[in-house]
Amino acid sequence: MIMENFQLENKDSIETKACNAIRKAILSGDFPPGKKLVQEQLARQLDISRMPIREALKQLEIEGLVKIEPYRGAFVNELDTEAIHENYALRSELEKMALQKAYPFMSAKDLADLDALIQKMDQASHEDFVQTNIDFHYLLLKRCPWKRLSTFIQVLWNGYSQQTPEFLHGQIEKSNEDHKQIVQALKNDEPERAAYLLHDHILNTGKRLIAFIKAKND
Repeated sequence: MIMENFQLENKDSIETKACNAIRKAILSGDFPPGKKLVQEQLARQLDISRMPIREALKQLEIEGLVKIEPYRGAFVNELDTEAIHENYALRSELEKMALQKAYPFMSAKDLADLDALIQKMDQASHEDFVQTNIDFHYLLLKRCPWKRLSTFIQVLWNGYSQQTPEFLHGQIEKSNEDHKQIVQALKNDEPERAAYLLHDHILNTGKRLIAFIKAKND
């Protein structure tokens, strides 16, 4: 269930951890469409106060996963697979562009650090993989000089993009194999190939997520 791996010592804020836990439960089908999300119950399950739950539900409403109705509370929305496709399609194009822009400014240390993150992901638990995967994508695009492009990408990353490795079967292994190919292309001085590998990596993850959601609803 949603709360079994909730640990306050992780570097994410309590609000972010609560948001991630509820989001995972919605995307995995543990919280079905129409379910009322009662703040007091969620707070007890997570062993936190109601305030982080309230803020988490607001964020999930922005993402379209939850609907908050005045005087009635928060309810799980039907999952919009077209919105998910839009998110991953935009990410695939924008992150491809950002990597193309970042490559001329990447150092040998950047590549070594990316390798170190890949090795860490090879040994990581699901929870640790999620954070290390975020760190990998951040470092991959960190040298992009276009700040507005980076901001757009960050907006798209806030949400289910972070959590697909937690519930897509085989996603961790597939994702990290993609990471290895991307970094190897960068080492080979093939930035265009690396950028297109990144594009396909993101787009294919979105397709697998949509297939997972549709299978859950069948």
